[in-house]
Amino acid sequence: MGKSDTKTETARLARPPKKTASAARPARRQASAKAETPYHHGALREALLQAAERVLERDGLAGLTLRAVAREAGVSHAAPTHHFGDLTGLVSELAAIGFRQFNAAMASACDSATTSLSRALARPKAYVAYAQAHPGMYGLMFRTERLDYSRPSLHEAAESSFAGLANAIGAMRQEQISGDALTIEQGAAIARAWSMVHGFTMLLLDGRLEDILERLPAGTTAEQLLEAILKSTVTGKLPA
Repeated sequence: MGKSDTKTETARLARPPKKTASAARPARRQASAKAETPYHHGALREALLQAAERVLERDGLAGLTLRAVAREAGVSHAAPTHHFGDLTGLVSELAAIGFRQFNAAMASACDSATTSLSRALARPKAYVAYAQAHPGMYGLMFRTERLDYSRPSLHEAAESSFAGLANAIGAMRQEQISGDALTIEQGAAIARAWSMVHGFTMLLLDGRLEDILERLPAGTTAEQLLEAILKSTVTGKLPA
């Protein structure tokens, strides 16, 4: 073999072998897998619910889809379906979390109150404050057509919320109220209180109270307006 042949053979051997299409595919699969966030099976469900809450508060209910939640959590698109079945299952479990947070906020506010008046005001004020802090979650909790109340977690959380309201009205009326059977007077008292606070909350979230607030003395806040409404309602009805 001559010198030129030797150089050619040496150059050929020095060149790296060409990558075949089949060899390149595993590398792409590995890169794709690394893009997904690894979760322990038990932690994935919680991570998906946390991701769903972030999407809900950021993009609203219209933006809350299974694919959006999967992207937010950094997992495969099939993960939410595996854990919740469908979008109704996911939003129902998310609403259950909302009701539990909601109930805990009102219970904590009532526990911190030291007088009959402050206790009467604590629950509705905490109700409105939660809705202001979590408008997306609050809106979802009352979208009955999107939720499956046959799911135990949501049913129990919603029932607990109603029981808290019934107990608060019972304390004001100085009587025991059973959530299973109400007199017409008890039902009217519960509906009146709920309608007032829920209505105020929706008007506040929709910006519909601005016109009233602008006509009040400078610096008057929505919370002060709510407190004035509540005081005019509960005055003379509190236990001694």
